[in-house]
Amino acid sequence: MNEDSFFEALETQYSNKLPFVVYSRPINSVVKSWLQKDTVLHQTESFTESGFVFSPFDFKEQSILLPEADCIHSTIEIEHLDIEKSFNSVSIKASEKEAHINLVSKGVDTIHKGGLKKVVLSRCESKDLKNKNPFTIFKKLFNTYKNAMVYCWYHPKVGLWLGATPELLLKVEGKQLTTISLAGTKAYNADLDVSWTAKEFEEQQIVTDYITNQITPYSKQVKVSKVETVRAGNLLHLKSRITSFIDAAVNLKSIIEALHPTPAVCGFPKQKAKDFILQNENYTRGYYTGFLGELNLKQSRTRNTNRRNVENNAYAVVRKHSNFYVNLRCMQLKDFKALIYVGGGITKDSNPENEWEETVNKSQTIGSVLN
Repeated sequence: MNEDSFFEALETQYSNKLPFVVYSRPINSVVKSWLQKDTVLHQTESFTESGFVFSPFDFKEQSILLPEADCIHSTIEIEHLDIEKSFNSVSIKASEKEAHINLVSKGVDTIHKGGLKKVVLSRCESKDLKNKNPFTIFKKLFNTYKNAMVYCWYHPKVGLWLGATPELLLKVEGKQLTTISLAGTKAYNADLDVSWTAKEFEEQQIVTDYITNQITPYSKQVKVSKVETVRAGNLLHLKSRITSFIDAAVNLKSIIEALHPTPAVCGFPKQKAKDFILQNENYTRGYYTGFLGELNLKQSRTRNTNRRNVENNAYAVVRKHSNFYVNLRCMQLKDFKALIYVGGGITKDSNPENEWEETVNKSQTIGSVLN
């Protein structure tokens, strides 16, 4: 299948108001599409099915499943999709700035009073759509953000979402678990060396400690890599890679519940931070800071029992793999508008004005693909 026929099938699916997802994982030239054959709204609670999952910030709400067996699957391999890029900034109202600074100030005050150690606070910007074709936006995301999970997801009973998220929630291959600790944000400047502050290292360490503590009861041989700086579009973040092996009796849902939502999108302690968010953000996050990705897909690998006779002794090992990405740097297309979701981690040393500027950088990063 070539690029034209691949996207023609997606255009037809969308015009017929049938569910689909098109996506590409980080540092990957493979673009995949799943076209569901009907409009049934499938959900998962056990996470034992096979398919593509789209889950909300509040895990009490419905996690949507595009079942593998009910979808038509297509793949193309391409380095660059045929679309012209243009970049313009997102306009911002003064009232939005005041509201967010007040929200951050309230979060900092709560932290100083001892109720929280960290809370992630967000806001939603609305931008009129000049180009209403979601696949044009998807192509711009794919061409621009190579280090991200880029996607366009649609269900007529839920809505249309797009994003380019750099953050892996978890990857499971057989019993091997991989996740990352990602926190701290700075604007990328090619002419300057990045300089991280104690506040940003503390924010990232909170996430790292939380993840290792959460997965330790369910796994063994937990290893944490050194902190490194990674780039996502025009932003920089601090990142650590965490690996372990899941105990045989543990199911995938237990791991998800242990990790989601992480301090990178919620805060710490988790329940207190989540309560603060639900009570004070004054809007519903929905699937922003939820997660999405492949669930329990079969993966075949060849093993050799005798290195001297590879051809005769090779056999296939089939095991399941799942990979979920936190739904960051995302937007929802609704009523001819793009709803852009952005936020930042708040600690005791946070400066409300700086936190506002961080959300502006993030909104311009994702909003630049809309023109």
